[in-house]
Amino acid sequence: MQTPFTQPLRRRMIVGISGATGTIYGLRILEVLRLLDIETHLIMTKPGERTLAYETDRKVRDIRNMADFWYADTDIGATIASGSFRTMGMITAPCSVRSLSAIATGNTDGLLTRAADVCLKERRRVVLMFRETPLHSGHIRAMAQATENGAIIFPPVPAFYDRPASLDEMVNHTVGRVLDLFDLEARLARRWSGRPDNFRAALDASEPDAVPDAVVKEGA
Repeated sequence: MQTPFTQPLRRRMIVGISGATGTIYGLRILEVLRLLDIETHLIMTKPGERTLAYETDRKVRDIRNMADFWYADTDIGATIASGSFRTMGMITAPCSVRSLSAIATGNTDGLLTRAADVCLKERRRVVLMFRETPLHSGHIRAMAQATENGAIIFPPVPAFYDRPASLDEMVNHTVGRVLDLFDLEARLARRWSGRPDNFRAALDASEPDAVPDAVVKEGA
């Protein structure tokens, strides 16, 4: 006899876009999650909408259309405001100082921060792509407090060991590493194999004295 519990749930991810610079990370995450058949639930704050206009030529309605569901930040009665609505967790990309501080203290004054707080209390993964520099002690304390609450602070710091040739490659690598935290393989990040692909050519072109002895012996 078939029961209602035999129907598998489609995996769901909450994506928050706040007002910090780096809207491109949130947009790319939405694109990739769609390709991975992950159901997306989007909240974009008003400052996030403003930053979108500054940094891209896209309209807010275009971004909403990239998600399966979208909510106004004022909609505190939305499904994602309840822990009974099951999700994989949440990515806030980018994450502003205001959003980080609210999530760190549990002082949730909008849906984006409420959804993050719900995920944390339900012990679901929350990744905050905190975008601010330089930092004062209040920022550092907020990052520590959010981490103690269970969040993962993930500043979008680019990797250069794979020698990115474009801004798109840099963004893709960072997004791929964020999705790694949810065990989602998007094939965006080049995996470190112990040495760069062009290591041999660089070694051959170098003077022996310029290369550490341990590396020369390993490559001999």
